[in-house]
Amino acid sequence: MHEIALKIALVCAAGIGAQWLAWRLQLPAIVLLLVAGFLAGPATGFLNPAADFGEIYRPLISLSVAIILFEGGLTLNFKEIRETSTTVRHIVMFGGPLVWLLTALSAHFIAGLSWTTAVVLGAILVVTGPTVIMPLLRQAQLSSRPASILRWEAIVNDPIGALLAVLSFETVLILHGDHHASDLAVRVPLALVLALVGGWAAARLIKWLFIRGHVPEYLKVPILLTVVLLAYAATNVALEEAGLLTVTVMGVALANTRLASLSEIRRFKETVTILLVSGVFILLTASLTVADIRSLDWRTVAFVASLLFVIRPLAIFAATIGSGATWQERLLTGWIAPRGIVAVAVSGLFGATLTGIGVADGSKMVAVTFAVVVATIILHGFSLGPLAAALGLKSAQKPGVLIVGGSRWATALARKLSDLEIPAMIADRAWNRISEARLANVPVYYGEVLSEEAHHTIDFNRFSYLIAAGDNDAYNALVCTDFGLEFGRSHVFQIEPGKSESERHTLNFTLGGRPLAGSPVSFWQLQANEIAGWTFQVTTLSEDFGYDAYLQSRDEKAIVLMWIKPSGKIVFASTAAGEPSAEDQVLCYAPADTEARASKRAAAMNESE
Repeated sequence: MHEIALKIALVCAAGIGAQWLAWRLQLPAIVLLLVAGFLAGPATGFLNPAADFGEIYRPLISLSVAIILFEGGLTLNFKEIRETSTTVRHIVMFGGPLVWLLTALSAHFIAGLSWTTAVVLGAILVVTGPTVIMPLLRQAQLSSRPASILRWEAIVNDPIGALLAVLSFETVLILHGDHHASDLAVRVPLALVLALVGGWAAARLIKWLFIRGHVPEYLKVPILLTVVLLAYAATNVALEEAGLLTVTVMGVALANTRLASLSEIRRFKETVTILLVSGVFILLTASLTVADIRSLDWRTVAFVASLLFVIRPLAIFAATIGSGATWQERLLTGWIAPRGIVAVAVSGLFGATLTGIGVADGSKMVAVTFAVVVATIILHGFSLGPLAAALGLKSAQKPGVLIVGGSRWATALARKLSDLEIPAMIADRAWNRISEARLANVPVYYGEVLSEEAHHTIDFNRFSYLIAAGDNDAYNALVCTDFGLEFGRSHVFQIEPGKSESERHTLNFTLGGRPLAGSPVSFWQLQANEIAGWTFQVTTLSEDFGYDAYLQSRDEKAIVLMWIKPSGKIVFASTAAGEPSAEDQVLCYAPADTEARASKRAAAMNESE
């Protein structure tokens, strides 16, 4: 008992450790999870999931996959797919079956698998894995259109691919005499009705319960999780793995309801999904044996190469003809198709059953699937960012700054950031407050930045930092609190007044963002300084002219806001752990004559040396 508890704890620690290390090193997290699973399983033998967890191992994996797909469905809003719906529909309806056919042919003639195993494997590899796509998209910072195509395809294809695999598998059982064709003819329509109607009905039930106040806040997430698991298990009674479609439909239906508590639910589900993805990937990788790895030969390598370099690109290019997608989007989509948890889990389930009914190479299906998963994760994980940049499909090459609140000061800051080639945008719901920015050719968003429309209109992947610079301090705090979970608490800043004399007028410390300046500065102070002729000034430090000399050359009233590293990284002075170094560009806000006086002081210092 204690040994199993220790192994579970170590799996959790390894999973989250891999996620953190991937964040620090800017690497695909899935790659590190695969390494951790390989070290825990085949390399050391420390973990043998099937033996350690016994009969509950497969059900736990299946339930985890159901929760992961449901959370993926929660991210799909129909407003997001307005521009890419035709492309996604073509990829799913035409690209999926074409991948199935070509993969089955390749698995038989190139990998040497029997027709039975090849057909089932071809269906399994239709899926593209949201558990892999989501982390990759988060790191790659793609523009909205290609990101939408990859996200929707991955989440919609996963349950469809699983259903195709089920149909193939059930057909094999019928041919072997284990099942009757009449049973399949009844169960498939029943499963589809349960999946589509049941998923939608479950979402409507949740909405009714939550909106009418029949569920207290502290029970909403537990009840939602319970309904997801029940819907998944109930559909699986009719047809194996059809529950994946049910939970996906349920997630998409909930994502497109106006449910006020959905944002809190989505954040919790994302946290749970990160834990599940980390643990499941390690367990599935650890379940591989040395014999499985040794069964892979040059024919497997040739099969994987045909899947990556021929089948997927050919299917996507054929399916997207007339879909409205650009050739850059078609090329990116044709290459990026990493497989994930669903492919491994389903292949493990069907591979063991095929072996049990006498299909000699049924067990090899798991090893081949893992080879595809590892190859696609590594190749696609490391190539997505560079390829998207080369095709011009990245939202921004440098981290940008979103300024909420239009004013002369905000316009001047955005123009100076643009001069430094840092993407900047001003968002405000008042037309007159962004008019000056529009005349200055500064990108603007006219509307409420907290609205759902803004979420689908603004490409937030372009921005890594947010500055709330409106004239309402409470609204600034609200904006920073709302976007803190998306940008990170250390990446949202707000201008603020001095400390209130009364505690009852002070916001709770959990609300708002970091102070923009080292000393309190209000909106009205900045506006007065702007009228007085203050300007934003940029100075590049050197070995001879360091930060101390820079501060001495500035007016004592000057406000140092940030400095930009040669790599493009922005460091805000109010939260910096150290000082800027040589080659850093320091941005300050100071009286106009400060720059002239600073130049004279620097020249005098050089002459004295």
